[in-house]
Amino acid sequence: MKTTVIGYWNYKKEKLKQKFDILTEKDLSYSEGKEKEMIELLGYKLGISKQELLNIIVSL
Repeated sequence: MKTTVIGYWNYKKEKLKQKFDILTEKDLSYSEGKEKEMIELLGYKLGISKQELLNIIVSL
């Protein structure tokens, strides 16, 4: 995954929590090397595709 998606993660996760109030701190916890799994789980929980979620994250 590109670092631009994960770059400034603390800022982006707060924006995601505001946009999608069903997300928890645990859902958005970042572990280096586990970015792909996190994005897939978030997409599944939100009911959107991985690419849609990546587009949302990049746009924040």
